[in-house]
Amino acid sequence: MDFDFTTVIERRGTASSKWSRHAPDVLPMWVADMDFAAAPAILEALRRRLDHPMLGYGVPSAALRAQILASLQADYGWQVAEEALVFLPGVVAGFNMAARAFCPPGGALLLQPPVYHPMLHCPGHWGLARHEAPLRRDGAGFAIDLAEFRAAVAGTGAFLLCNPHNPVGKVFSRAELAAMAEACLAAGAVIVADEIHAGLVLDGRRHIPIATLDPAIAARTITLMSASKAYNIAGLATAFAIIPDAGLRARFQAARGGMVEGANVLGLEATRAAYAEGGPWLAALLKVLEANRDTLLRAAGTRLPGVSMAPAEATSLAWLDCTALPVADPHAFFLEHARVAFNAGPDFGTGGARHVRLNFGCPPALLEEGIARMQAAIAKL
Repeated sequence: MDFDFTTVIERRGTASSKWSRHAPDVLPMWVADMDFAAAPAILEALRRRLDHPMLGYGVPSAALRAQILASLQADYGWQVAEEALVFLPGVVAGFNMAARAFCPPGGALLLQPPVYHPMLHCPGHWGLARHEAPLRRDGAGFAIDLAEFRAAVAGTGAFLLCNPHNPVGKVFSRAELAAMAEACLAAGAVIVADEIHAGLVLDGRRHIPIATLDPAIAARTITLMSASKAYNIAGLATAFAIIPDAGLRARFQAARGGMVEGANVLGLEATRAAYAEGGPWLAALLKVLEANRDTLLRAAGTRLPGVSMAPAEATSLAWLDCTALPVADPHAFFLEHARVAFNAGPDFGTGGARHVRLNFGCPPALLEEGIARMQAAIAKL
């Protein structure tokens, strides 16, 4: 079946966060929200659900639970008991619940910046210190300093792992995951793994959930997943945690605190359809993302002198290094002079200065327009 990833769909006037933040002449390439229609299987499942006129409170169906368990087994060889699934309105709610549950007031949380900014803000919500073990640029990718990681995890209640990593697009290897997990277990820190981009692993790589490494690691891990990024349905506010250990699960659930309710009734059905029927669409999407990333890689340093990037191993996000550009604030420069909106690098913490994050999850024509606008602005420097 052919899928359309080339048509530019007008999103202004649809209450789109991505397309309503900036002036109409600005091309938005910032938030992790792709400019592709959702998979036909998902849209059809939602139409069928809307044939029933009632939209009251919902619960995860037996079919959804069974499909998630089957997908975890098929994709990762991960056998999960049904009771390990905890449904949420989003991954951000999940890692904030975990911080509240496992870090005592005045305690600390470990992060790997530059990192997804809601993670960066999480410790401050709960009066926690932020320990950091930054990722470092290492040739064509990013690396962990394990000695620094082991020192940083000491005294923390939890480690917030972002894998695949947002914004740098790193897919952690089995050896890297094992080393970090070993350090966490030795320090008594719970592992909270945001794996929301697990479905967007590029170039035939394999995502490895950290909880699959060993039963002892699984017993100390909260894994947060969602169909929202891979299948571009983030607006349906549905995610789930996988928590094999009953004691850990009870503490996590208690941290809802009357603030975090269940998932969206339409999001639950969309999630089922995504995992059950969306595979061919996702496979086609990954090819488009790889081609777009490669287009951007070719442009960096040639059409865009002063801009470089490590090739993203996953996600639809590019972490653009603009330190060679003669501008102090590349985000402000491109917004003003190219009329292109990115995420500002400093928002991702340590290592973010003079960087921007670009979402290349869009029709090739939109990506080309963004590159051309950047090229024209740089040429005037």
